[in-house]
This record gives sequence, C-alpha cells and structure tokens, in this order.
Amino acid sequence: MSLIACLPADWRSSTLVGRIQTDAGPTPIVVRGGHVFDVSRHSPTVSQLLNRWDGTAPAGEDLGPLESLAIARAFDDAAGAVRLLSPADLQCIKAAGVTFAISAMERVIEERARGDAGRAETLRASLRDRIGTDIRAVKPGSASAQRLKQALIDDGLWSQYLEVAIGPDAEVFTKSPPLSSVGWGDYVGVRSDSAWNNPEPEVVLACDQSGRVLGATLGNDVNLRDIEGRSALLLGKAKDNNASCAIGPFIRLFDDAFTLDHVRSTVVQLEITGTDGFRLEGSSSMDQISRDPTDLVAQTLCKHHCYPDGFMLFLGTMFAPIIDRGAPGLGFTHKPGDLVRVSSQHLGTLENRVTTCDQAPPWTFGIGALMQNLAQRGLLSQ
Repeated sequence: MSLIACLPADWRSSTLVGRIQTDAGPTPIVVRGGHVFDVSRHSPTVSQLLNRWDGTAPAGEDLGPLESLAIARAFDDAAGAVRLLSPADLQCIKAAGVTFAISAMERVIEERARGDAGRAETLRASLRDRIGTDIRAVKPGSASAQRLKQALIDDGLWSQYLEVAIGPDAEVFTKSPPLSSVGWGDYVGVRSDSAWNNPEPEVVLACDQSGRVLGATLGNDVNLRDIEGRSALLLGKAKDNNASCAIGPFIRLFDDAFTLDHVRSTVVQLEITGTDGFRLEGSSSMDQISRDPTDLVAQTLCKHHCYPDGFMLFLGTMFAPIIDRGAPGLGFTHKPGDLVRVSSQHLGTLENRVTTCDQAPPWTFGIGALMQNLAQRGLLSQ
C-alpha cells in the first residue's frame, strides 16, 4: 500500500505531524491542506513542536503536495525514496497494560472453566451475584472493584494482572527509549529466541510536557508472550527490544473534526498476512477500555513523575490472537516476513513487516547523534 492509501479519508482537511529522513537529517513536518511543510527552523524536533503548540501550525518551508514527496516503505528499499520516520523523537514512550479489564477477567474465567462455556457463564453469574453488579460495569479502583477482587481471591482466581486491571493503580511502563521507535513502512522486530509472540494494535496519545493530550496516532506494542509469561519481572525483556515499537504513520492533532471523544470510540483493526499464505484479522474497540484515556495520562504524568520532552502513551489493547498457526493448541506467533497492518478510521494505517530483532536495521541514531546533527544544521539555537 502507498502512504496515501494508508491515510484517513479526510487527511487533506486534518493536521498531521510527523518526521521524514532527508539528506540533512531527521526533519519534523506538518501536513496541512494536503501540503508538507518542513518546520525544523521553528521546531527542530517534534517534541519541541508539540510543547510549543498553540493550535496554529507554524510557518515552514513548503515541500509540495504529500503525493509528490515519493515516500516509500523502508522494507521495499526503493531507490531515491523518502523515508517516513516514527513521528516521535525525544518523547518518552510509555505504555499502559491490561487496560481492558473485561478481557483480563474473561481470560481467567475461561481458564478456570477449561473451555466449558456453560461453566464460564456460571462463574460470571456467581461473581455478579457476589459483587452486586455486572462484571463488565466494574470501575477500576471502586468499591465494587474491591468486592470483585475479594470474590476472585475467594475463588482462587486472583492474579497480578487483575490487580492492575481493576485496582486503583494502572500499569504504566516504559515501552521504548526516545528515538528508538520505528515508523510506517519499516521493519518491526521480534526476538529470534521467542516462540510465542504477537502484535498489540493500539491507539497512542501524543502528550506535551504539561500533560496536554494534543493528538493521537497508531502503535504496535510488540509482545513476547512466552518471555513475559515466564515472569512478569521479564517485562522489559519482553517489551523493549530492537525495532519492537512501531508508531505512525502520523500524529493527527485534535481539532473540531477529531477529538478525544473520537479516540474513546475508535475501533482499532489488525490484519496480518504471512508469506506462507496465513491471514488473520481482528479488532479492538476503545469503548470497552476500563480506564478513560485521561485517567491513564494522569497516572503517567503526576506529582511523582515529569516528562520535560513530553511523552507518547500506548493505551492498551483487548486483542490477543489465539488462532492456531501451526500445530493445534500452539496458538498464534509471528513468522519473519509477516505484513502487519494496524488501522482505524480517523488515524489511517500503520504498516510494518516482521523480522527478528537481530536482523532488523540496528538502532544507531540516538540523542547524542541527533544533537550533533541539529548543531551542524544550525537548528539548536531555535
């Protein structure tokens, strides 16, 4: 798919923020009215652009219509093509986990029921009677959530994952260092020693240093289920690896046509196509999230933690593919060459090809390299 085909239908009337790789170096751009504007003289980084954002796009050098920029996917290795980078640069990349309590509890219930749908419904009804409300209506951290916790403990169903699903404190972890995320059309990596892994299609919020939620984009929070399954203390090893975090294609800034309420009702779709002919489709509805996005932002940026360069926040997913890809009972796992598309109506499509972390293009351009590049371009004084 071309980049234009991966944008939302109303992209020409929206304001999009991203980065492209030019001969000079990584360059922040704003797309408005269908044209691409190099805003590096105003804001050398996307982080600075968002921290300065006042609702009006800064003046910049008009690079022409987006269609004429010849942006191609990195894994196509097209000669002379412009590469679209992740729209995040200096922001810390955070992620919220187990934010869909219903799916977390359902997994525990289904495990206890051992595939017996009738038994599962009996468990739901029993819990509903004991806590005085429907499981699906429980608000994390509420009194009913505490009663549910006790009921689950009494039934031997409690787990650390349910603690962050319905307890007062959300799970918020650092997914990836600044500048390490990959963008649209790039390779996304899974560890070569992982035998059970999957993509996690999510909405990602773009927040400035004060916690203003300025816009949203799409993300793939690649997850190694076998490694994290051995121990929750291996979360860092399961989540933060070379090319394991994809964000893009652009940050769509909020305006009258696209607001946080649109994020709250977004349906995130996932499509996986393998070179072996395998195909998988699924979706995750944000209206099923247990914690409001603003609550997750408040639990990320608070009196205990500051982010002077702003942050990107993955909101979590309720989608976990369980379709057997190989032998029965082994579930889904990636294979090199898989094409992964994460999409939604208002944010477009994030497209990446799977490889192993040791075979993905290595991450070599860090903060030091960026500062040196910006100094050579005379942009640091901005």
